[in-house]
Amino acid sequence: MAATSRIFDHPDLAEVDLTTVLFALSDQARLDLVRLLAEQGPQTVAQCHAVDPDAPKSTFSHHLRTLREAGVIRNEPTGRQREITLRRAELDERFPGLLAAILG
Repeated sequence: MAATSRIFDHPDLAEVDLTTVLFALSDQARLDLVRLLAEQGPQTVAQCHAVDPDAPKSTFSHHLRTLREAGVIRNEPTGRQREITLRRAELDERFPGLLAAILG
């Protein structure tokens, strides 16, 4: 039996409010992850976990879920791995200047 990667739901940013995005970015570990994605582009889950390697897997998964559900990142299967991407263009369209202000 072949294993298949789970497909996660990603919210339509038109339905995401600013407080949800700000909450997702309020944690230092999540903010560091977003900075990594902004600076280096898409990363695998393993590369992202290297930002805080001492964090338990459950905590790291929680951070990814919080960012995904807030519309900040996409978490999609790519072959045998998962690729994490920042939804920068969509966020800039919905909340102009927000990421630049937070990451600047």
